[in-house]
Amino acid sequence: MFSERTNWKLGRNRLTQAVEEARAAGTGILDLTASNPTRVGLEYDSRAILEALSAEPALKYDPQPKGLPEARQAVAAYYREGHAIRDLDAERIALTTSTSEGYSFVFRLLCNAGDELLVPKPSYPLFEFLADLQDVKLVPYPLIYDHGWQMDFPSLEQAVTERTRGIVVVHPNNPTGSYVKPGELEQLKSFCREGELALIVDEVFLDYELDDNNRRASLARTTEGDRPGRRQMSFAGNDDLLTFTLSGLSKISALPQMKVAWVVTSGPEEQVAAALGRLEVIADTYLSMNAPMQLAMPVLLEQRKKIQPQLMERVGANLAKLDRQLARQKGCQRLKVEGGWYGVLRVPVTGSDEELAIALVQEKAVLVHPGHFYDFPSDGYLVLSLITPTEEFGDGIVRVLQHLNS
Repeated sequence: MFSERTNWKLGRNRLTQAVEEARAAGTGILDLTASNPTRVGLEYDSRAILEALSAEPALKYDPQPKGLPEARQAVAAYYREGHAIRDLDAERIALTTSTSEGYSFVFRLLCNAGDELLVPKPSYPLFEFLADLQDVKLVPYPLIYDHGWQMDFPSLEQAVTERTRGIVVVHPNNPTGSYVKPGELEQLKSFCREGELALIVDEVFLDYELDDNNRRASLARTTEGDRPGRRQMSFAGNDDLLTFTLSGLSKISALPQMKVAWVVTSGPEEQVAAALGRLEVIADTYLSMNAPMQLAMPVLLEQRKKIQPQLMERVGANLAKLDRQLARQKGCQRLKVEGGWYGVLRVPVTGSDEELAIALVQEKAVLVHPGHFYDFPSDGYLVLSLITPTEEFGDGIVRVLQHLNS
């Protein structure tokens, strides 16, 4: 009766079962996987946010496939102020309700059923479900770790077939926290040009860049006012090849409940024009964006200036706590992280990562993610959220290391 594309394993995994059993028994679990920024003790400007959602023009229906002009202009201003992309045309921006919807639009634009896209490994597990729903095949390419994460270009070249339509890059990657380096960028451009491939770039964590010591956010002020000084570039200004850059309010302003995201199309003019024409039809078919959210965009994007420093202070404090604890033992190490909200621990392999995570729930009442959730190539990795409240994070790390070193 049902389609093969939805033939997923729908049962709860063993880790979820262990957590539910512990909570049912009254055990208080320290959650080191927190990904919802609205529940980690941040201070939001509630009045400004709520007032922005009550704009009277929202009572009138004005269907715009790519989104209302003033909302798209607000996104263009974000790139201009925060990432020095001064000539981004708002007509190249299409609003969506989420980056997931943005991916769906781009997958539909580029791929026929059975076509292939290259995706990084390790990375966020969402891609598999999105690809299944769009009848697209994902082909993984590895990120390798050697004093930092790097793209494996020989493996990329081997992964290309006649059905490959594009490559997905997460900048910075989730959960590795690794950005595309300048040298990698040039190789990536050459790789795409030679294979006539589109570039799909997820930049939801772009603003959360750490300094060279992996402690504090790179939030030094510049002479241009209150714009943060960033070292990492956005792909939204990439004009060398057809590029689709995805981002949204979920991470930029830490507002995942305000369903606003976007796709920026850049590249050679002729290809951009063709892509935008087709994207507009796709967007017009769904008309998914709602008026209150679009009209609130300038205010909601402005919230990033208040919320990002809080998040980066939290990330820096948690990394410092983690490193102090790691310095007292020799069995585990933290992998280098350049940005984002997550940290990766390399741990001794005595069994599967899932078994280790379950044991941590059952014996230490602490929840972490096993590396296999993110397609790490082998056991020996745990993923931690760095936006967990600092006291809870510190207590949880002590318990994790006690278990690992016992």
